[in-house]
Amino acid sequence: MERMRELVDLLNKASEEYYAKDESFLSDYEYDALYDELSKLEEETGIVLSNSPTRNVGYEAVDFLPKERHDRPMLSLSKTKSVDELADWAGDRDCLISWKLDGLTIVLTYENGELVKAVTRGNGEVGEVITANAKTFINIPLKIAFTGKLVLRGEAVISYADFNKINDEIENPDEKYKNPRNLCSGSVRQLNSGITAKRRVRLIAFSLVLSEGKEFKLRSEQFDFLKGLGFEVVEHYKVTGATMHERVKEFAEAVKTYEIPSDGLVLAYDDIEYGKSLGMTAKFPRDSIAFKWQDETADTVLREIEWSPSRTGLINPVAIFDTVELEGTSVSRASVHNLSVLRELKLGIGDHIKVYKANMIIPQISENVTKSGNIKIPKTCPCCNGPTEERAVKEAVSLYCINPECPAKHIKKFSLFVSRDAFNVDGLSEATLEKFIQMGFIKEYADLFDISKHKDAIVSMEGFGEKSYENLITSIEKARTIPTAKFIYSLGIENVGLSTAKLICRFYNDELNDMISAKAEDLSAIDGVGEVIAASFSGYFKDPGNLRVLNDLLKVVIITKDAPQDTTGALSGKTVVVTGSLNLFENRNALKDAIEAKGGKVSGSVSNNTFVLVNNDIMSTSSKNKTAKELGVPIMTEEDFVKEYLN
Repeated sequence: MERMRELVDLLNKASEEYYAKDESFLSDYEYDALYDELSKLEEETGIVLSNSPTRNVGYEAVDFLPKERHDRPMLSLSKTKSVDELADWAGDRDCLISWKLDGLTIVLTYENGELVKAVTRGNGEVGEVITANAKTFINIPLKIAFTGKLVLRGEAVISYADFNKINDEIENPDEKYKNPRNLCSGSVRQLNSGITAKRRVRLIAFSLVLSEGKEFKLRSEQFDFLKGLGFEVVEHYKVTGATMHERVKEFAEAVKTYEIPSDGLVLAYDDIEYGKSLGMTAKFPRDSIAFKWQDETADTVLREIEWSPSRTGLINPVAIFDTVELEGTSVSRASVHNLSVLRELKLGIGDHIKVYKANMIIPQISENVTKSGNIKIPKTCPCCNGPTEERAVKEAVSLYCINPECPAKHIKKFSLFVSRDAFNVDGLSEATLEKFIQMGFIKEYADLFDISKHKDAIVSMEGFGEKSYENLITSIEKARTIPTAKFIYSLGIENVGLSTAKLICRFYNDELNDMISAKAEDLSAIDGVGEVIAASFSGYFKDPGNLRVLNDLLKVVIITKDAPQDTTGALSGKTVVVTGSLNLFENRNALKDAIEAKGGKVSGSVSNNTFVLVNNDIMSTSSKNKTAKELGVPIMTEEDFVKEYLN
């Protein structure tokens, strides 16, 4: 198996070099000899890996992922964060301890040595059939040397290295994936298996469910059997209560550099029959238990508070501290969120603080040990030296720059102006905007659409050239036409997001002049627009400077009206909540647009006013599902919702 994997990697790399770069580190003779060696090994072992160059690659696309009930329900495990509890649980019996991988659980079924079915865990009883996608995983065997029916469970995962490589190819920071687990979940459940194939998904087996005609006494024997068939099995070790602390300590050290996302460990009795004899509780099997990592904290010293201004004038405090290692990465800064949090922690320069990563991702301060409270709140903005003021918003006190001409506000406002939900200008990063503003190319929004008069200067800028300039101009010209709601959002009116802009535009039938002259009391009568938003909106258009900028912009852009809403359909005036991952729509914004086109509106939380909750995991125990059930709100899958209300 090691030689087969080596040959597959070598031959695939040679093919990539040859076809993508028209060069190769292998001669034709060498390639053919290695290919023949691989073919012979596949014939001898009866195993063909999914990414073997000997198989014909063909991808499938489907309209939806069919559902299927599991032959055996997939139960969750009881959990602990105590190593002592793990040791007591094991006692003097032989157990297997392994990684608890953080991906998407898949059930594979083989018949007559061929992979015939792959199904996601789903809610534990019903999952989605993703067979075509599973056949593109980079390490699972499509053929095995076992002809009886074989059923196994494994975790589909994407390594940190592959995750980072995929994210590095995405220019827009807002479009980057948050973590490998989310990327893996979306990749596995694609409707087009060609997309899955590009994501380098792996499957790591952790449980043998059925091996027709072959019995095992020990779990360790099952792992050996699966490994012999060509599967990558989860790293595991034999332990007892006496050796538990030492082994968990080794895992805790290894997780810092482990290439696969892991959120803990799994402990199970090696003796299969003994484990079965224990039965199960109402929720969990008694033959295994999960161990969750404690949040890793580190002690450090606060050296500075950096004050970071934003487009709205909000100045965020950011803690700068001595670098510490957390969850395998170096961390030296964390957001303090607002003045209320800063004062509650009584932060001061030189204080000894404890930091951690919330959800193992976002650095946070958990505790201030010395609590000197000597931080001075700046009276002037660090960007423009204009005056600052403290404001209480929703019971939290924050710091604001009140200078309307603060450059930070311009940069952030222009960044929003060209963002995806506004004018959607590709290739115009915040750093580039900052250069354009500093060089005087852009003073107001309309200047962006006349940027070509600075062609010579732009082409000579570092990081730019003729091609980059042409791409930018093409993108700007494409962005010149914009729907009314996105146009309103692009203006950066405080408290007015895209959803609110759509509500206002819909109320005024996309008539811009009516919106400009709207009074605050009229705006606040719109369902979903409160007094604060209404005041911000009407106040923006009362400002002569804003009106001048707006009129200049209207001379160079084309505003289009959205198609009228369906006011007669079943969704007219109804509130829909969407949660979880999607299969049929590219993202939630796309589904949201479809719902709004049918007269509905989308909310982020379930309430008595919710018409339906859309969640592909109907049996989920999430807070939204729980609230929906308590309030009697129907829960529908995306597929059923589309058939019922969007077709």
